[in-house]
Amino acid sequence: MIRTNAVPRPVRTAAAVIGVAGAFALAGCASQTDTASTSTETASTPSSTGSTATTESSTGSSTGTTTYTDGTYTASGSYQTPESVEEISVTVTLADDVITSVEVTGDPQARESQQYQSQFIGGISDVVVGKDIDEISVSRVAGSSLTSGGFNKAIEEIKTEAKA
Repeated sequence: MIRTNAVPRPVRTAAAVIGVAGAFALAGCASQTDTASTSTETASTPSSTGSTATTESSTGSSTGTTTYTDGTYTASGSYQTPESVEEISVTVTLADDVITSVEVTGDPQARESQQYQSQFIGGISDVVVGKDIDEISVSRVAGSSLTSGGFNKAIEEIKTEAKA
């Protein structure tokens, strides 16, 4: 009888299964933490879904030269998903260049978009209300990053319309 150092088949199979299970377990540990930041500070802001949101400074601060006429403005913004082009409607109320209220509505074309738009809508108020409109550039809200692109486009349109 010739002996080799081969590992018996049941042991190899068990090791392969454990290795695959370990890979899936590690994949589940990937960080999905978002942060919120403005031009002067970094802070984490929880949303209604337990996730956090990210904002980034865009074109300046409240001491900038652009001023906006107080009022309520509405604009649409579209964004591309892997399945479709989606659009949202954004309504903001401005007072002294500060967003005092925000409302976002959507008509999602894809099931996944419905979920992400809903999460975005549930968390956006916590991120932008009380902020200078020139400091708003949302990149992720409640796990939704693509919806943010449509929101930012709508905000840019609103800024153009509201310039004093």
